Amino acid sequence: MRSQPVDLSKTFSPLLSNAKILVVDDEPGMRNFLVKTLAPYCSCVEEAKDTAQASALLDTKRFDIIILDNIMPGQSGIEWLAEQWEIGLFGDAILITAYAELETVIAALRAGAIDFLLKPFRSNQILNAVARCLDRAKLQRENNLLRHELDAHINILRRRKRLVGSSKEIETVRELLQRIAKLPANVIITGEYGTGKEVAARMLHDLSDRASLPFASISCSSGTKETFEEDLFGRVAQGADNQAQKEGLLLSAQGGTLFLDDVDELSSKAQIALIKVIETNKVKPFKADRDVPLNVRLVFSTSRSLRSLVEAGSFRKDLYYRINVLNVHIPPLRERPQDILDLVHLFLRKMKPDFKGESLEITPAIGAKLLRYDWPGNARELRNHVERAFINGDLALDLQLPPDAADIDTLAAIERKHILKTLEACKNNRPDAARKLGISRKTIDRKFRIWGL
Repeated sequence: MRSQPVDLSKTFSPLLSNAKILVVDDEPGMRNFLVKTLAPYCSCVEEAKDTAQASALLDTKRFDIIILDNIMPGQSGIEWLAEQWEIGLFGDAILITAYAELETVIAALRAGAIDFLLKPFRSNQILNAVARCLDRAKLQRENNLLRHELDAHINILRRRKRLVGSSKEIETVRELLQRIAKLPANVIITGEYGTGKEVAARMLHDLSDRASLPFASISCSSGTKETFEEDLFGRVAQGADNQAQKEGLLLSAQGGTLFLDDVDELSSKAQIALIKVIETNKVKPFKADRDVPLNVRLVFSTSRSLRSLVEAGSFRKDLYYRINVLNVHIPPLRERPQDILDLVHLFLRKMKPDFKGESLEITPAIGAKLLRYDWPGNARELRNHVERAFINGDLALDLQLPPDAADIDTLAAIERKHILKTLEACKNNRPDAARKLGISRKTIDRKFRIWGL
């Protein structure tokens, strides 16, 4: 009886299926063995017969793992690896050699090798070594992204991946995100501060083919110009200290999505560098001599009119036209009051465990006050208000309702405020309020259903 072939794909890391490997060895037999061993499990396996050919490949492609022989004519693998770190290598290296002297192992580690295999080795040994490197790189990248969010004071517990609300305005935004999620084009999300632009960016990523890959976020107004640009583009280590190398967020988000919040705050130098990234799909880290290939979807946001900034000369016209491909606009809360109570219910549910089960009730009177307020800070202000309400025990406390005479608003918002103010004056007696307004009680009931009250 013929035995069934063994499926090794379940034995090793699932990351193998997306891995790009470069094999560098002067022996055709070893290159052939490594390529035949790795090709069935990896998305791309290429080979180079010497370090010169390997350098040329690294100039045009990015590899996750380099499997590198040490003893080769002209230049040793260790010497070449140290040189690559100097000019900009962002990938892991596994050194293979027939000689196991301690000095060689130490030199390989100092040159930046992650693993070390002694010839001869079996196919499962090299597959395990590659899988370990991929798992380590994934964990390190996740840690880097998490550290960035903590350094940027981003509360990861507040992150959402879906826009909340039942209004037709927010449903239109959700439908648009659904339609464009799988498109490769750049996206810019516009709207006032606090409307949920990053939530929309995360939702776009989650709906795309990149959902299983990293999502990174950076505010273009954060930090100094120098630290921001290093965070975004990365930095190459100089000398033997490989730990000083910094993988920028463009590289950390490889394969996934990078969200640049407040893109209008970019410095002139960063704008020029970003244009090059968009045009070439490559990034050049600080002090690097090599551009590193990228595969990242860029999503931008702004709360200002980029066109006005272009006309004023503070934002580059060529960058504006490159990022303004697909535009998603999120209306402010005052234009979609139906979503206010949906968000309040969400925040109450999310925060309740942090306040030891304390509960807050949304009475019709409290709901009416929440709907009468304009929420100039939008969902961000609303969330902070709910958090304060848990502390002071009153959802309506500290709401400074503006005088109607000073309001400049949509017709729907003016109607809503007038009905709610009249109802408040009538002590929430709907029949009395309907008589004063000259409308039917059913009209008030219908409006309240629309507003979620």
